[in-house]
This record gives sequence, C-alpha cells and structure tokens, in this order.
Amino acid sequence: MGEKAYPAWARSVEECARDVGVDPSKGLSGEEVIARRERYGWNELKRERGKPLWKLVLEQFDDTLVRILLGAAVVSFLLTYIDGKNKGAESELTAYVEPLVIVMILIINAVVGVWQESNAERALEALKEMQPENAKVLRDGQLLGDLPARELVPGDVVELRVGDKVPADMRIASLKTSTFRIEQSSLTGESVPVIKGLQAVESEDIELQGKDCMVFAGTTVVNGSCFCVVTSTGMNTEIGKIQAQIQEAALEEDDTPLKKKLDEFGERLTFVIGMICLLVWVINYKYFLSWDVVGGWPRNVRFSFEKCTYYFEIAVALAVAAIPEGLPAVITTSLALGTRKMAQKNAIVRKLPSVETLGCTTVICSDKTGTLTTNQMSVMEFAGNGGSAGEVREFSVEGTTYNPDDGEILGLPVSMDRNLQTIAQIAAVCNDAAITYKGGQFRASGMPTEAALKVLVEKIGLPDAKEYVKIVNQRQRTDYTSDNGAAVNLGCCDWWFRRVKRVAALEFDRYRKSMSVIVQNSSGQSTLLVKGAVENVLERCSFMQLMDGTVVELDNASRAAILSKLNTMSSKALRCLGLAYKDDLGELSTYDGESHPAHKKLLDPSNYSAIESDLVYCGMVGLRDPPRDEVKSAMDDCREAGIRVMVITGDNKNTAEAICREIGVFYNGESLAGKSFTGKDFMALSTEQRCKVLSGSGGRVFSRAEPRHKQEIVRMLKDAGEVVAMTGDGVNDAPALKLADIGIAMGITGTEVAKEAADMVLADDNFSTIVSAVAEGRSIYNNMKAFIRYMISSNIGEVASIFLTAALGMPEGLIPVQLLWVNLVTDGPPATALGFNPPDLDIMKKPPRKSNDKLINAWVLLRYMVIGLYVGVATVGIFALWYTHDSFLGIDLSSDGHSLVTFSQLTHWGECPTWEGFTVAPFTVGSRIYSFDSNPCDYFAAGKVKATTLSLSVLVAIEMFNSLNALSEDGSLLVMPPWRNPWLLVAMAASLGLHFIILYVPLLAQVFGIVPLSWREWLLVLVVSLPVILIDEVLKFLGRRMAESERTRRKLKLA
Repeated sequence: MGEKAYPAWARSVEECARDVGVDPSKGLSGEEVIARRERYGWNELKRERGKPLWKLVLEQFDDTLVRILLGAAVVSFLLTYIDGKNKGAESELTAYVEPLVIVMILIINAVVGVWQESNAERALEALKEMQPENAKVLRDGQLLGDLPARELVPGDVVELRVGDKVPADMRIASLKTSTFRIEQSSLTGESVPVIKGLQAVESEDIELQGKDCMVFAGTTVVNGSCFCVVTSTGMNTEIGKIQAQIQEAALEEDDTPLKKKLDEFGERLTFVIGMICLLVWVINYKYFLSWDVVGGWPRNVRFSFEKCTYYFEIAVALAVAAIPEGLPAVITTSLALGTRKMAQKNAIVRKLPSVETLGCTTVICSDKTGTLTTNQMSVMEFAGNGGSAGEVREFSVEGTTYNPDDGEILGLPVSMDRNLQTIAQIAAVCNDAAITYKGGQFRASGMPTEAALKVLVEKIGLPDAKEYVKIVNQRQRTDYTSDNGAAVNLGCCDWWFRRVKRVAALEFDRYRKSMSVIVQNSSGQSTLLVKGAVENVLERCSFMQLMDGTVVELDNASRAAILSKLNTMSSKALRCLGLAYKDDLGELSTYDGESHPAHKKLLDPSNYSAIESDLVYCGMVGLRDPPRDEVKSAMDDCREAGIRVMVITGDNKNTAEAICREIGVFYNGESLAGKSFTGKDFMALSTEQRCKVLSGSGGRVFSRAEPRHKQEIVRMLKDAGEVVAMTGDGVNDAPALKLADIGIAMGITGTEVAKEAADMVLADDNFSTIVSAVAEGRSIYNNMKAFIRYMISSNIGEVASIFLTAALGMPEGLIPVQLLWVNLVTDGPPATALGFNPPDLDIMKKPPRKSNDKLINAWVLLRYMVIGLYVGVATVGIFALWYTHDSFLGIDLSSDGHSLVTFSQLTHWGECPTWEGFTVAPFTVGSRIYSFDSNPCDYFAAGKVKATTLSLSVLVAIEMFNSLNALSEDGSLLVMPPWRNPWLLVAMAASLGLHFIILYVPLLAQVFGIVPLSWREWLLVLVVSLPVILIDEVLKFLGRRMAESERTRRKLKLA
C-alpha cells in the first residue's frame, strides 16, 4: 500500500482488503497492529512546534518604526542617566518621563502582537477537535467497543453507526443497513448528506465528491451503519492534508498594504532623522569642537563633552519630534472603531489590519451556497397534469424561505382539483422534514428539499377551504419568538397525515434515485407514494392522473410533453422531482406492519424497483437554492467599484452558471467560453493559460471545485498583484481562507475551523455584507490616510521648529517630554476623530486603490513641507518675540517685567559668560518670581520657561487648526465645514482642555517645564496660529486646479 494515497475508491472490497492485508471478518492481529504503527505512526494530526514566547516577543520589534522608537528610548535613558548625576531628583524625574512612555508604547504593541500571533494557531486546534476520541474496532475477531481513535492503523476494520464521527479515511467494506448516509459538507461543500455504497468508482483521478465508497475523517454518520477498512490515518487523511495546507498558507501570509506603507515610511523616516541629526551637529560643531590653525594644520584641538552632549540631546529631541509616537495607537483605535461599525453591519472582524485591507480588495472569490444564495431550498415552479393526456399545467411559486406564509402560488385555481390534491398529499406524506423557528429565521429540520416540499403544501392549501383559512389564521397568530427553536405549525401537512397512516418506507438509493412510503387509509387499503428524479420516476410510470383524478395510460406524446417541461425547468437550474403513486400493490395491498406475510419483501432493497413499477404520474416540482434578493444590486456595486467577482463552488456547472447569470456575475447573453470551468478542467490548463483566464476582465465561475483548486486560484491571483477576498464555510475552505488577503467565513453555516482561519466572519452569511464591508474599509482607509497625513505634517512642523532653533543657535525651545506629550496626547484625539469623517458619496464608484498607492505623494509632501516650515517659523518666532519685543501687533508682552535682548544676543547665547555688564531684571509668572542676580546667563536656560510655554502653545494651537485642514485632502473648509464631523470639534476641545490642565495644574506644569499664560499671551498664540488655515486653503486651491488640469488632459488624450 505505501504512504502515498492508495486509490481504495477505485478498488473492489476484495481487492482493497487484499492490498491492505486484512480479513474484514476478523480484523488485524495485535502483532500486525504494532508493526503498522511503527510504520504509519499514531492516528492524530501533528502539531507544528509553536514559536517560543521569547521569539514571538522579539518578532514584534522587527519593525522599522518600532526600532526607531526603541533606539530613541535607549539613547534617552543613557542621557538621563549621565545627566542625573549632576541634577536634582526633580529634573531627573522629568527627564525619565519620555523614555518610560516610549517603552510603555512598545510593551503594549508587543503584547498585542504576541496575542494576535497566538490566535493564529486556533484553526489547527479546531481541526483536532473534529477528530473522535474513540472507535469500535474489529481485532483478532473481537469487536472492541471503546478503542482510542489515535490507536487506529491502516487495515483496521471499524464499525460505524448513526451519530458516529468517522475516525480515519476508510473504504466501506459491508453495509449493515440498506442506506448509509454521511454528512460531509464541511469537507466537500455538498449541501445535503450523501449516500455511500460498496461499488468502486471507475477512475482513480476523481474529486472527493465522487468517491462514493469512501468515508473521510471528521465527517458524521447521519443514517445507517456499516463496516469499513481504514486506508489512511493521521496526516495522510484528507483532513490531515487540510491541516498541512493551513500551515503552508500561514507561511505565505503577507503584510497588509498599510503595514507595507508604514514600513516604507519608517525606512525613509530613519534616513531623514539621521540626516537631520547629522546636519544639526555639523551646523553646531563650533560649539563643542574647535582648534587653532598653525602652519596650515589644526593645532590645540578643544572638545567640550558637555556641549557635545547638549547637541546630542537636541538630536534626540529631533528624533522624538520626527517620530509620530502616537501613530500606532491612533491606527489601532481607528481600526477598532472600524470593526465596531462593521459589526453593526453583520461583518465581524477578527484581525484588525483586515479592516484596512478590505478597502483595496480587487477580487472577491465567493462561494455560492448560502452566500450568493439563501441556503434555503424553495419550490420555484411545479407542473401538474391538465384535463387531457399530454396537457401540462404550470404554476409559479413565490417566496424564497422556509416561511409557509412567504409568497403564494400564481395561477392556482380557486377550487383544488384532484390532481393538485394528490401532488399535495405525496409532498406532505412522503416526507420526514419539519420547519422550526430559531434565531429569527425559519429553518429546515431534516432534508432541505423535503422541507421545501412541506412549504409548498402549505401554499397549495386544502380541499376544505374553511379548514385552510383556520390553519393560516392560527399560524399567523403564533408568536414563535417566545420559544427559540419551536416547531412551525404546518396545518395542511398535518391534515394530510391524519387522513392516512404511514406503515413502511422504501429508502432512497442511488440506483433507482427515488424513495417512497406505503400508507394505509381508514378502510385498510394501502397506497404507494413516490418521489424522485423525474427521468427515473417517469421511466417506471405506465399511467398518468388527469386534473379531475381520472387515470389514463401514459402514451409517448404525454411522456414527451413531460420531458419537454423537465428540460425547460432544468435549464433554469432547478432541481426537479417527479411525484407518482400506485394503488395496486399486490401482496402489499393490505400491508400493515412487520407482522404482515409480505414484510420480508421490504427487507431486501433489490425489490424496491419492482414495487415502484406501473406507477401513476401526477406531476413534478422544480426546486433550487434561490439567490438572495440583494445580491444582484451588490454585484452591480462591485462592477461599478472596479471589483471583479469569481464564484468558486462545489456545485455542478449548469447550476452555477445559471445562478451567476441571474445575479449579474455575467451579462444576459454573455458567452461563457473561457469564463466557466470545472476545477478539474481549470487545473488541466497550462500555467500560462490559467493566468490568462484569471487576468481577463469580468466575472468567472469555477464549479466542482476542491480545496486545492481554491488555493491555486487565490495564489495565482495574489501573484498577479490582486488583493483577494475569499469566502468559505467548510473545513475544506480553511487553507484558501488562510492564504487570501482577506479570509471571510460564514457565521451561520461556517465550521469553527473556517472561522478560526478567517480574518472576518459574516454574521448573516450574506454576500452584500461583504460589499458593505469593502465600502466601509475604503472609508476607513481614506480617514486613516487623513489622520496619518495630519500626524506626519505635525511632526514635520516639530522637526522644522527644532531644526530652526539649532540652525539659528537659539536656546532649546521645546524639550523632548513636551514633544512627546504633543505627539501622544494632544494630537491623539483629533487624529482619532478624523477616523469619523463621513465617507465620500462616490466611494464605491471609484476603482480600488493600487496596493502600491502612496500615502504621501510629491504634491502632498510639498504642501506639508510648506505647512511644516510655517509651524517651525511660528514656534521659533514666538519664542524669539518674547525675548526681543515688548509688543507685537499691539499685543503687550512686557507685563511680566522680563528683560529684552537683541536677536544677535539670543542666537549667540552660548557666549553669554563673555559679555561684559550683562544683567537681567527679575520677572514674575503667576506667584513665582524668577531672579538671575547670581547668574544672568541662566536667563537663557531657566528663564526661557515663558518663551517655551508660548512656543508649545502655538504648536498645539496650530495642530488643532491643522486638523481642520485634514477634513478633506483638497476640499475647502467652505465646502467641508468642521461640523460635518462633530467628533473632531469634541476632540479639539479635549486636546485644548488637556493642554490647559498641564498649564494650570502646578505639579504638571513643573513636570513639563511650563507656566500659565495670560489672556494677552493667548491672543498672541491665536494670531500666530490662525494663518495655517489660510496657507493650506491656498495650497488646496492650487491642488484642485492641478487635479482639474490633469482630468482635462486625460479627456483630451482619450478624445
């Protein structure tokens, strides 16, 4: 047999038993089990060794922006430690605030990252939970009823019964019941349980759905019992292969588009910071390094470590100014708010970055069943017989749910004729389903097709009109919401059940493709009611029932008319069932139970075809899982938004194509050549041909698709540069969900494995929810771009301020702890509030943004360089104004009594000790008097507290006004007024409130090295800050003109 996949499905039971070396009547011996376990190992899914915690933590620092922050924190700690030896505890505490806050940010970031990484392994754990713990195994001729499933080896003989989970991949060896059904939808995508049998299939190369004699690990027995021979265990089972694919897909996970952009930004930021720091040192080298030139050579080199350290501190301040420390927190907050908005629209986001990635989705690969369709089988049409042979009556049925009162039957006669009565009786009695109300929905209990037939019966009504009205009124008065999971009152079906007694059932099998029941009326006469595939039922019919109940011979013309109607209904992707009955049952005419002499005839399924012969044909019903009402408009939205939709389903080709035409994946009359493939046909194409199929415009549909087909399609789309969203609900979908940029699992029908592998879960399993989520993702991205630009423009202003201070040789205007406060706290609320900007009305009329779309293009960078330069001039300018002027534009600055110096003295303050006769008068701030009698030069250090406060206040005020500029990239505030986003006004008030707190609370003012301001000084702050709005309005106007010129140029080029 070997470790390679053994094609047991293409071998007879005898061949399979011989190849695996087992006698199905005795099982393996103990010695053979030990030998095989050494060869094949335990029957369990192997778990990859997880990354150790220390490695997970280290990986969180493998990020450019994080490394910059870490470097700034380390340097800041070192400088604080060195300076701490010469300064008091008060100053030391202030200095340590900055590195401590940066480290705290990094720790929070690492904790969140490790938590997210740990969650990634849950999909594998969910797979392990699907495996049963025990199995019934035949060994040494003895049936062991409770053997641990992990001890199974290939060749073991296992008994399966109703409710059992299949412990390994196995070949059915013998059936103990006439019918054996397996629920394997989670593995294959099939919507109903499938019947399994003993007969081998002809081809070794066949999809999972076609392996009718195989059962697979993790699936469930829903009907019957059998003995099986184990063919594959552990990682060699189909579910084991899926685990390997999930692990492989996890290794291929890429960074999100935003992460890539931020990394690119971080790398550029590193270079810029390095260059600016170097430039600051070069400009100011003369203050810490000097020498004499003697004979053309430098002599007497003098180096001041204190001055060198001072300018190194300025470089660190530049780094703090250039790094948007609050950016990670604001991005996380915005994404979290986005997930909350999406949850309100039934899209539950499991991984925060997925919110942003949704915004640039270019291809949606969608499953059909339950996503594009309702996942509720409905009778759409049915056909009865007319008043004469060959006449077919057609009826259209409204409603697409299991709600019996959802819609009505068009063209239904007022009086219920005998033919309609027989159709209703067969649909009601030859049926084991029920309807329940749970979770706000009507749901099928049992086979979906049978539930749909019962709904049809309720819509057809009863011969007794008064009784029917009574049933409808009673059902409409019932409050199902008070009892979750309550059975729905199906009064019409119950009425038909009361008229007869079911005494036997002839189970469905794949050969005759029908099932039937024997019912007995009150007089003891038995009737056979049959339903099944129309062709098979019609083949066994010799008569037909006319509208008035008359039975006539089924002639060739009538048969042709029925088959013509069948072809018409099948072309609409309807699943058709024929309905028939038989009154003359021969020896079974008086059958009333197991004690009847003819009962033994019912024990042999080979007799069923003979019993179901010479039937009377009544009519046919056409069922399908109908498209959701809102899907067609969602498809139109996708097309307008430039998003391509590809449907990948396990359903058959004709049904998939018909649904896709109806919902708008394809236009009416559009040729599907090169656009519709089975999974097998697609994989048979060359790589070049497959790429060509996927790269064309418009939709695509792939039917009979297996997990590997889905993975290959997703992988090829990603390689082509597409951003792929993939939907799925089964275990078989998990690898593709993991591989896609956005994996979307179904919340109602989805397995836990699929949900854990996905990035997003649809609470309503609805395709239109995906489209709404994409629109929300685009809006969130636009808003994130707004606040990222806002924060970066603010940082450019801070860098310009410090650079100008250093370049001019002025005292340090803003210290690192103040810059950190501005970046983290003051800028944080407005940046977060920008995430509440209302979406553009045409957001889904624009094509998806490219994954390489730049956050900051050349024009925007120029704009913010201009704004940043103004911020630098304003903050440095107001610092210089306080030292050099007693008034500005009529605003008095001398009320505190401080001394004025010349601009030259201010820019050469380091030479103060050499100035003869330099004195400074004391000045008052609040209740404190600053006196410099002992050291007048301290006026440029401790005495700069008021100038620093003015500079910091201007920086805060400008950034508040600049947040208004960020409401729109190019739109004027006259068009996009601030009250369009009231949260921004609240955030501005909060930020200014926080600034007032550190100004006017003495303890905090001491920590931040600032003092209270008078109302005149606040007036000066506003006068200096407001022009930032006017400057950006001019720049926006130029930007609009440039964009308009570009659009005109493109139109002329196209013309």
